[in-house]
Amino acid sequence: MPKPITAPRSLDLHPIDRLEDRVKRLVTVVEHLRREHARLTAENDRLTREVDAMRSRVSEAEGATAEMSFLREERDLIRSRVAEMLEQIEALEL
Repeated sequence: MPKPITAPRSLDLHPIDRLEDRVKRLVTVVEHLRREHARLTAENDRLTREVDAMRSRVSEAEGATAEMSFLREERDLIRSRVAEMLEQIEALEL
């Protein structure tokens, strides 16, 4: 009958303990990194939405600026035409 295998009495478990500590620290670091990744992903999504909203506002502002420029040009044209009409009326010497 074969002899049962027994562990030597002077087995040093110190390397295994160190390995276990390192694995536990690694698990802690991985959990921390996962939480940080989730937080940063959420922040990135929020900032992306904010950038999209700002781009929309900039586009609206550019449109308003163009419209305002057009209206000023139109106002100046009307002002000059009215000035011409007033000059013509004054020239009639009524």
